[in-house]
Amino acid sequence: MSEINSIASNYIASGANIAQISPASFVRADLEKKFSRRVMAWYGIIFFLALWQAAPYLGLADARFIPPLSAVLAEAWSLMATGEFFIHVASSTQRALLGLFAAVAVSIPLGVALAGFFPRIARFIVPLLSLLGNINPFALFPLFILLFGVGELAKLAIIFWASLFPMLNFTIYGVANMDSAILKTAKSMGASPKSLFWKVILPGSLPAILTGFRLGATTAFLFLIAAEMLSANSGMGYLVHNASLNYRIPRIYVGVLGIALLGMAMSLLIDKLEKAFLSYKEEAQAA
Repeated sequence: MSEINSIASNYIASGANIAQISPASFVRADLEKKFSRRVMAWYGIIFFLALWQAAPYLGLADARFIPPLSAVLAEAWSLMATGEFFIHVASSTQRALLGLFAAVAVSIPLGVALAGFFPRIARFIVPLLSLLGNINPFALFPLFILLFGVGELAKLAIIFWASLFPMLNFTIYGVANMDSAILKTAKSMGASPKSLFWKVILPGSLPAILTGFRLGATTAFLFLIAAEMLSANSGMGYLVHNASLNYRIPRIYVGVLGIALLGMAMSLLIDKLEKAFLSYKEEAQAA
């Protein structure tokens, strides 16, 4: 509505008679403005891709190390035609989801229990959690291999470790910083622990939990790619590492672009989840 008011103000400032302006003019101008913004958002990407394609031919880059975009797209098409690309995407996605779901299943109930029902223990254990969360998960990879072998469990352990502590710390923070009056009111009204969790604590701490989930998911995805480069026979990290060992330069760029697109897809999915959960929070508070 503010955009339409701004458009109307511009019409008036230009000397147009507001009575002669049809509602369709407002709608058309609003759509044109939104379309222009979306196109502008893609200008940088379009310029980068065009420069990538032209640079080897103009002598600005060595085609042996930075092949033109057309060569990379041709390699991507070849991988997709054989189905190999989708196998790597599915492997990385499966590992990421399994590790994240395991971290969510542990961090959120544990964080709510500590901060909501055992606050003294939470204050005692938070410094330890901060210390453990600052340990680089990749530094623990040799230990994970010793404990779980070189199979899937080691990579899942890295994802779990990388995403657990951001989620746990933000859950504890969100619950601990809730309005204590709301909790006291709910308890005084005889709310059961189950009702207290679903209708008071979880909705009240949801923004902090979602922030921890986004941070944990991003960190876990980065370390997953690194772990796949060292110990895997499938996945996007393996695709890049194997291509570098065999000096297949266009395939390296295919893997890098695939990782970027997969990361963007994950970010969009998290945005959708945030909107869904925040609407749940409003409904829970209204009830």
